[in-house]
Amino acid sequence: MNGGADDPGAGPGPRRDDPTAADGGDRTRREEPTVDDLLDQLETLEETVDDSEEVEKVRDAMRTATQLSRPTVFGRVVRGFDRGDIAEALLGSVIFGVPMLVEGGTQEVGEFLAAHPAYMAGTAAFTVTVVVGIIYVADFQDVRVKNPILGVVPRRLVGVLGVAVVVAVLGLTAWGRISWAEPTIALGNVVAALVPMAVGAALGDLLPG
Repeated sequence: MNGGADDPGAGPGPRRDDPTAADGGDRTRREEPTVDDLLDQLETLEETVDDSEEVEKVRDAMRTATQLSRPTVFGRVVRGFDRGDIAEALLGSVIFGVPMLVEGGTQEVGEFLAAHPAYMAGTAAFTVTVVVGIIYVADFQDVRVKNPILGVVPRRLVGVLGVAVVVAVLGLTAWGRISWAEPTIALGNVVAALVPMAVGAALGDLLPG
């Protein structure tokens, strides 16, 4: 008697009909790649390619992959800062900032800040901190820093704050709310108006999709 030696299902090894025998079970299954993984690989490839035509092809692939990552308003992968981002930041800054251009309270706050330079500096620092929080901490979108200025300063941060500053200076000046004959008071007004304008620029840049 063979004692079951001829039985194909016998023995200490895995049975042929065992679903875990072929792939090693759930523990060995690899996670499926995501669009983020693809973008990381394309970005690495872009840095290694020398031919300008090939670089452009890689960038086209990155733009396509970025479009694929936009099924919803939140959670998109956001890279770079182009003309579209500037337009969105401008719109958000204007929407949030118009009340600051017409309200008399802006001048009162500006005069107070002009008389207290430490508070003016603190207000400016608070504005930058809030914008950094919205863009990079609040996680509205998956914002990636690409080609930072001097290797440190993110271009998106500079772009958003720059748009808000331009809107504040031009808006307050064009509507006669400030006079640069008194630069300290004018600067105080700009800093006061900059708080909501910078917030609006950051949200306008990230939320449209």
